[in-house]
Amino acid sequence: MLKAVNVDVFIPSVITVGNLAKLLNVRLDVLRRKMIRVGMEAEASHDHMLTSEYASLLALEFNRNPVVNDEAAFDIYPPPSPADPSTLPSRPPVVTIMGHVDHGKTTLLDTLRSTSVAKGEAGGITQHIGAFSVPVPASGGSSGSSRTITFLDTPGHAAFSAMRARGASVTDVVVLVVAADDGIMPQTREVIELVKKSNVGLVVAINKVDKPGVDISKVENALLGEGIQLETFGGDVPVVHVSGLTGQGLDQLVETISALAEMQDLRAEREGTLHGYVLESKVAKGLGPVGTVLVLRGNLKPGQHLICGMTSAKVRLLSDSNGKAVKVAYPGMAVTVCGWKELPNAGDEVLTGPEADIKKALANRIRKAEMEASLVDLEAINEQRRSEREKREVEENEEANEAAEASGPKELRLIIKGDVSGTVEAVKGAVEGIGNDVARVKIVSTGVGDVNESDVLRAKTAGGTIIAFNVKTPRPVENEAHSQHVPILTSSVIYKLMDEVKARVIELLPPIIEKRVTGEATVLQLFDIHLKGKKTKQVGGCRVSNGVVAKDKLARVIRKGQIVHEGRLETLRQHKNDVMEIGKGSECGLNLADFNDLREGDIIEMYEEIALPGTL
Repeated sequence: MLKAVNVDVFIPSVITVGNLAKLLNVRLDVLRRKMIRVGMEAEASHDHMLTSEYASLLALEFNRNPVVNDEAAFDIYPPPSPADPSTLPSRPPVVTIMGHVDHGKTTLLDTLRSTSVAKGEAGGITQHIGAFSVPVPASGGSSGSSRTITFLDTPGHAAFSAMRARGASVTDVVVLVVAADDGIMPQTREVIELVKKSNVGLVVAINKVDKPGVDISKVENALLGEGIQLETFGGDVPVVHVSGLTGQGLDQLVETISALAEMQDLRAEREGTLHGYVLESKVAKGLGPVGTVLVLRGNLKPGQHLICGMTSAKVRLLSDSNGKAVKVAYPGMAVTVCGWKELPNAGDEVLTGPEADIKKALANRIRKAEMEASLVDLEAINEQRRSEREKREVEENEEANEAAEASGPKELRLIIKGDVSGTVEAVKGAVEGIGNDVARVKIVSTGVGDVNESDVLRAKTAGGTIIAFNVKTPRPVENEAHSQHVPILTSSVIYKLMDEVKARVIELLPPIIEKRVTGEATVLQLFDIHLKGKKTKQVGGCRVSNGVVAKDKLARVIRKGQIVHEGRLETLRQHKNDVMEIGKGSECGLNLADFNDLREGDIIEMYEEIALPGTL
């Protein structure tokens, strides 16, 4: 019996319930349910301060070994929520545009983006940032300062879901784009399910309304069928008719989002400790690792020290969606941060603090990650030894099972390269679920940037395929890959890529053999032909009742509904002449190789085996 290995967790003298959940790497609601179950209902609020004794007892409940050590447990956490949020200044809403592929999300975003650029100072978008702001005309009751809406250009639903799983409530409003000419599609349903689980506002934008012959009411009824209570039918979900191509209805869409945000009363402190999230990251030429950070609380200035996951930064440069330098970023703004030591991961929390504290917290985080990794390695070693023991037992007891143990599922090994970390995460999430227990996808490695020679070498070693998503493959690297017989899949559309990967996984599946009958003949009379050495050969006189009896096809003998033999024809004759095939209604003589037991009334069925590709 293997004993479970528990990882050490360092507990400080005092810690809040919310921070303990992060320390134990569990969701806050899971920890609170556990606290209620063990009689700590009064202490289960997220900002309740726990002593090390209570925190240690809760750590034990999650199979951790608590070690009370303030120095080793030190980390940087978000500042506690203010007691009265209504006194804080308002912040711009963060809006994510989502929907099915080809429903016009990108066109809608581009139109919004170009409109906002045209309204501001001249100059195009110089870099892909993942977020941009649109100015909103100030309503009568608001202050003189112009208000904005921050639109997120998140790469794919997988990345968005991953952010939500980490507890990053980065979005206030989701705009669900539905094409008027296409209606509800699989990804539309995915967004609807995501919104139902999340506490976010929803606006439906029916796009492509300028197309002739579209039925908008049909789309609205379909949305009602999916449980979206539209305002058209007396519900509370606003619906706006837009055209990303002509710009029709975009002003109304912005006003609707603004009104919804006003109802949500979004507020955040503009001073104090920074709290934000990385939307995407990449390596920029001349700047090194850069990350797009969405500020949720506090402010972000050049010169600040940041911590994000397993990396840190001293902010050298802040720039907005137009590539212009920013002196300070306030809540609701998304800016590109330059100055990271290493590439931050999309969806990771960004916090600020003194340089010494950040160094200490980073060292503790790295140590904790190494301890958890060693625990995983330990469990993997134990699991491997257990499986080896079982395998030895199987080899001793049953030879048949040994073959079954040796043959595992076939794998399509992939090395994924993308333009930004969010895209890579989305591609990985999309393709790693393709397959079954016979053939499946295995992700060997992922990375950001163009395909290079080390990727080709890794793919050659692993016997894998390189996916280049939204990135280039330099000609020398392409030539190297060709000479090493390493396939490179280049794509910029996730669905086409998924179809290509699925097709390659299907190629790994064993083919489905289908038997197709091509002809039938009935044995009417039997003849014995004497050969040399007193041997006899049995020949059946037959009439072809269906199709064609061909010598090059496979044959089976059916007697009283049962197959008694399968094989090939040895001879096929008509009027003492050897022939290759006989048509329906004709008579012939035939005999089968390695079979000498034909009887009158037997049916000889001719068939061919067709190998069809396997299905997932």
